[in-house]
Amino acid sequence: MNTQLLEASDLNIIQAARLLQVGQLVAFPTETVYGLGANALDAQAVKNIFAAKQRPADNPLIVHIGETAQAQALCHWTETARLLADAFWPGPLTLVLQKKSIVPDIVTAGLSSVAIRMPGHAVAIKLIQAASLPIAAPSANSSGHPSPTMAQHVLDDLRGRIPLILDGGRCQVGLESTVLDLQDRVPTILRPGAVTPEQIVLIIGDCRVADSVMRPLRPGEPALSPGMRHRHYAPKARLTLVEGGKEAVAREICQAYDAAPGTRIMAMHDHLPLYGQRLVDDLGPDAIAAAQRLFYLLRVYDEQNVTQIYSETLPPTGLGLAVMNRLTRAAKFDIIHTG
Repeated sequence: MNTQLLEASDLNIIQAARLLQVGQLVAFPTETVYGLGANALDAQAVKNIFAAKQRPADNPLIVHIGETAQAQALCHWTETARLLADAFWPGPLTLVLQKKSIVPDIVTAGLSSVAIRMPGHAVAIKLIQAASLPIAAPSANSSGHPSPTMAQHVLDDLRGRIPLILDGGRCQVGLESTVLDLQDRVPTILRPGAVTPEQIVLIIGDCRVADSVMRPLRPGEPALSPGMRHRHYAPKARLTLVEGGKEAVAREICQAYDAAPGTRIMAMHDHLPLYGQRLVDDLGPDAIAAAQRLFYLLRVYDEQNVTQIYSETLPPTGLGLAVMNRLTRAAKFDIIHTG
């Protein structure tokens, strides 16, 4: 199959919408990461997503919509959902609600719930509206690889597996959406993202973060959200996180770097002087910048055949919680604790 990489012009969006309408796959930009889309109501089309990504079938997908009325057709809508949608849609918040029978089981990995969001990207909204379909879309990468924040990343992973990639430039947020489960009395964040627990509490008064956000799933524990069960966001290199005071962390990383040629370092901007002349990559001054740069840097390391990466950690609050969720899973929970 020849994979076209096309500018996300109105004409090319219409071409992409027609492909979706006949059961084909299309990669498209969102504000978070690039998604690999199919008609969410076509079980065979959705099955093709799993094949193209080589994604395990027990990993549920997120359904992208262009207006709230589409959500109400797919799930049992609630007043809490309305409040959150009014506050954060379009944007990087996914809501998990009881699904209606119109949603194929393959979309939800057999769960009775469905994950829905309205993306905050003009190209994504235009595509959904042109197709007149809800679009099931995980990240547009090979399963387990760092999520794509540029169209070239999608082409690198899925060339020859899908017919079309819409190039809408670099993604603004850089990490996947917050996934919030609304099925229990207290809404629960299953995957942190750019909409933070603190922001959610301001709208609905209560919110908790699932303890599985920062640990592996236990044997037999169901994956209620994408990114929970299988190795995710991972570079080819071994990634080790070093946690503690900044001076102690820098000493530990410098010792490891000096003992292993070819090692790379990821550090926050203010800490760069602690690493001297060593090869260190800047995660930026804050969690917003780290979120935007993380997956990009991991893909650069893949291109350069780096074998070992050491990274500083961030405080797991606000957007820092989302960055740490991705880092710990990419590292397979390989963490060194220093003084």
